[in-house]
Amino acid sequence: YVNTHSSAEIAAIIAPQFKETDIATITAIVERYKSQDTWKTSTVFTEDSFNLLQDILTQAGELKSPVPYSSLVTTEFSEKALNKQ
Repeated sequence: YVNTHSSAEIAAIIAPQFKETDIATITAIVERYKSQDTWKTSTVFTEDSFNLLQDILTQAGELKSPVPYSSLVTTEFSEKALNKQ
């Protein structure tokens, strides 16, 4: 859904979940997520995506040092699910 709809459309749909936040702010947040390519079309969490998430967390001051992809991520289940399709 998020890859085929505008930030404004997405913001309008999710706005009821964020009653304390105005629609312009929600739209800006959604746009930021879209520009960061946050939402993927595959359930496989790639190393590039993992590194992007770590970069975002580091920039936000929430991650002090990077963690190896192989220490936290397994794609086994996603890959099995994709292979069944």
